[in-house]
Amino acid sequence: MFSDYRIPFNRPTQAQGDASYLQQALSSGKLSGDGQFTARCHHILEQAVGVPKALLTTSCTHALEMAALLLDIKEGDEVIVPAFTFVSSANAFVLRGARPVFADIRPDTLCIDERHIERLLTARTRAIIVVHYAGVGCEMDTINALSLKSGVSVIEDNAHGLFGSYHGRMLGSLGRMATLSFHETKNLTCGEGGALLINDNALVERAEIIREKGTDRSKFFRGQVDKYGWVDIGSSYLPSEVLAALLCAQLDDRQRIQQRRCELWLKYQEMLQTWASSRGVTLPTIPSSCAQAYHMFYMVMPSASAREKLIAHLAAKSILAVWHYQPLHTSKVGKMYGGQDGDCPVAERVAEQLVRLPFYTTMTDEEQLMVVEALYELV
Repeated sequence: MFSDYRIPFNRPTQAQGDASYLQQALSSGKLSGDGQFTARCHHILEQAVGVPKALLTTSCTHALEMAALLLDIKEGDEVIVPAFTFVSSANAFVLRGARPVFADIRPDTLCIDERHIERLLTARTRAIIVVHYAGVGCEMDTINALSLKSGVSVIEDNAHGLFGSYHGRMLGSLGRMATLSFHETKNLTCGEGGALLINDNALVERAEIIREKGTDRSKFFRGQVDKYGWVDIGSSYLPSEVLAALLCAQLDDRQRIQQRRCELWLKYQEMLQTWASSRGVTLPTIPSSCAQAYHMFYMVMPSASAREKLIAHLAAKSILAVWHYQPLHTSKVGKMYGGQDGDCPVAERVAEQLVRLPFYTTMTDEEQLMVVEALYELV
């Protein structure tokens, strides 16, 4: 379906070394996980984000599932999660028996509204899941103060926010753990992939075990034990070296990729200011405390009907624009856990009015201008 559009919503990022790194992986004789390319990815992420340990995973979803296992989430526990996020932010913890407690989002950044978190905390709360929406940081000083006061762990779902920062500190380094996504829609991609970032050294050894099917195989390969065995619960969360090689090429090319995305984002913002202000359209808000990751360019339309009209208008010109999440608390499963219509009014409004414009690293200036011109033609 997406290929039918002259300007699609997304094209996966391509790095300058993709083909070369893939060929090296294929020629190496080792295609299973935790080879040289995985090790290089770990090192780059640890240095770039400033975290003690990074572990590649097969998806951001699996990284979140690992976080739930590391927290020993069990039946009867609660986790606070924004209502406006992808289902994995909640589902990873629901799989362990936890009940999701939905928090509304801020009307400016669309991140979890930190002012609502404290009233949602109970004796059963085990984690606060924060999502740095569109690569813009949540109000982490307030959230971490609540964490310190309550003893509840903060997990950063940083699927959108690699290389973004909050008060000069890298997103992904601010919670007890964080997760990344390398899905094809993200700034850097290996098709499907993710990573778990660990900021608590006490969790590192067990994280390696959980990631390796519940075995201490990583210790064996480092020569720390003479044989490995089953020592804990776990699963297979390692991506292959083929995926790690593709990701490594993109990480090595990250400065060029991020610079191009920055240029495109700023051009959208500049060219659409007049159009948006004259039509009651809200463009993204970037607080002065945040350096964003340039993950997406979205707009909040004045009404649901205005959004549908815009999407249809662009589609008629072979340009694909899309909406985003449907609120978790009003979903079929969300209502099973106590969610009700009206609980999170900002999330409900944004879900009906937000539209994402085509935005990808290889987007040309001509393609972007076509999108903008089409918007100005909208009556």
